[in-house]
Amino acid sequence: MILIAIISLGGIGVIGATLLYAASKKFEVYEDPRIAQVQEALPAANCGGCGFPGCPAFAAACVNADSLDGLCCPVGGSEVMNRVAAILGKEATASDPMIAVVRCNGNCEARPRTNYYDGAKSCAIASSLYGGETGCSYGCYGYGDCEFSCPFDAIHINPETLLPEVIDEKCTACGACVKACPKNLIELRKRGPKSRRIYVSCMNNDKGGVARKACSNACIACTKCQKECPFEAITITNNLAYIDYMKCRLCRKCAPVCPTNAILEDNFPPRKEKVAAVSDDSKEKTN
Repeated sequence: MILIAIISLGGIGVIGATLLYAASKKFEVYEDPRIAQVQEALPAANCGGCGFPGCPAFAAACVNADSLDGLCCPVGGSEVMNRVAAILGKEATASDPMIAVVRCNGNCEARPRTNYYDGAKSCAIASSLYGGETGCSYGCYGYGDCEFSCPFDAIHINPETLLPEVIDEKCTACGACVKACPKNLIELRKRGPKSRRIYVSCMNNDKGGVARKACSNACIACTKCQKECPFEAITITNNLAYIDYMKCRLCRKCAPVCPTNAILEDNFPPRKEKVAAVSDDSKEKTN
């Protein structure tokens, strides 16, 4: 009886193993070995900045795509994409390096507090309840959702201005902070030569007088910058100026004419002060 039981169990095991083997072969999912090679070339940040849920999904997309057009790893940049292109025998398209910029310049001095929020210190929660602690309902809350979302420690809330500040050397343009901001105050823009860029640091769509009353640094849509720009890079929409970084040539003519200092210039050398004209009296004394 024991021998019969052993033989029966052994037979059942052999049959079961055979069925499992047949099923595994029938339903086997083939995976291109190049996916693993591409994944090894990626930085393994899994930040989602490429638009895919992690590096494995991005690697599969690169392998299955006819070309690498529109596919970019923001963390690795052109160096990583060139390695991916070499693995797949495709051509990597050149893309301008990007960086996150904060489009709110309403510091504590320019945008004084009008009330106090005594709730959960979360921008997402506060945005579902009210407009904020200041008169500008478009401005930054300053509770740091963007800071907590950044996997590269590239953005922090300044304790004095209560505004987020981006660290150029650490930012990879993964877009995590862009998604985290409930007021859409963070934008990915072209990093620019020598990390120089010009942009309107305001998102207030109120009319000029209302916007200026809420924040002294707000854009009032006066159109002075638009008229000054020789490259037609500035447009005015919904009472707000916007600089198109694809058209902007960094001539810096727009910033000086802005009456509210809403246009920021990052990483430019200080402007040269104009030499005061010598009066006629001083000329005569010199002579």
